[in-house]
Amino acid sequence: MSLRIACGLLWVALMGVGVAQAQRVEPATVPLQLVQVAPTIYFVQGESAMGSAANQNFISNAGVIVTDDGVVVIDALGSPPLAQRLIDEIAKITPLPIRWVIVTHYHADHVYGLQAFRALGAKIVAHSAAREYLQSDTARLRMEASRLELFPWIDESTQLQDPDQWLEDQPWHLKIGSTELVIKHVGPAHTPEDLVVYMPAAGVLFAGDLVFRGRVPFVGQANSRRWIDALDKLLAFDARIVVPGHGAISTDVSTDLRQTRDYLAYLRQTMGEAAANMEPFEEAYARVDWSRFAKMPLFAVANRMNAYNTYLLMEQEGKKP
Repeated sequence: MSLRIACGLLWVALMGVGVAQAQRVEPATVPLQLVQVAPTIYFVQGESAMGSAANQNFISNAGVIVTDDGVVVIDALGSPPLAQRLIDEIAKITPLPIRWVIVTHYHADHVYGLQAFRALGAKIVAHSAAREYLQSDTARLRMEASRLELFPWIDESTQLQDPDQWLEDQPWHLKIGSTELVIKHVGPAHTPEDLVVYMPAAGVLFAGDLVFRGRVPFVGQANSRRWIDALDKLLAFDARIVVPGHGAISTDVSTDLRQTRDYLAYLRQTMGEAAANMEPFEEAYARVDWSRFAKMPLFAVANRMNAYNTYLLMEQEGKKP
């Protein structure tokens, strides 16, 4: 069993603790508005929160690129109703069809809306490393939990969607009308299948969950060593604007990439020392000074799980020859 699957099962189990409470939440309509990033480029920004029935699982960002021959969407949001609302917003700015949906990675908050785009005839693109997740018990159990946790926005009609086109490790240049996009695999990092989307003419990079702004990242089953390497690769794009998977856009790219990088490096340093010394996790977690990150949104929710998963990862790395 891979670390991704094992940690995913732990995440599903933890989600289940709150299911009964979530069912009592009165669903509400959350704001969803396209914000212009550059000419012909837009995004919607999810809430800095955990997914819930109250926020319709609107906790991640999605991007929109309007070309002269159709629309490209980056990520599909966390439920079919949210995706439909995004489709409605796109229709307000262009009559052109949505032709492509690029999936940066297969986490629920980014892909549960895919079926709404497929119903329009849009082609879904993802990296082939996502096959393991799509065929796993983790994906099935996560969907079952979400149908309870996120009802009525996720229900029995919600289904995971396989891509129409699998990408491999070579960069893919998508030409649509007069617009050229570069889609590049930078995983395994946050997930094995991480893709980023770059529009050279505008200097805009859609970084998926390699970059979190304004909140503690969700590390989960990530290969944090490769994630740090991937952040260095993003700097090579020389982007002027980065659209993260979570949080506001970045125009101070190097500073914002370092914020995510520094958090990951601190997890690896502190948990790596504990694992090497065979210090029990609970003792190590209590000993570490978390004050640098403790005021960030979702610290209380995510940090202990991030630290524990990193502790397990560092144990595995320490056992490798």
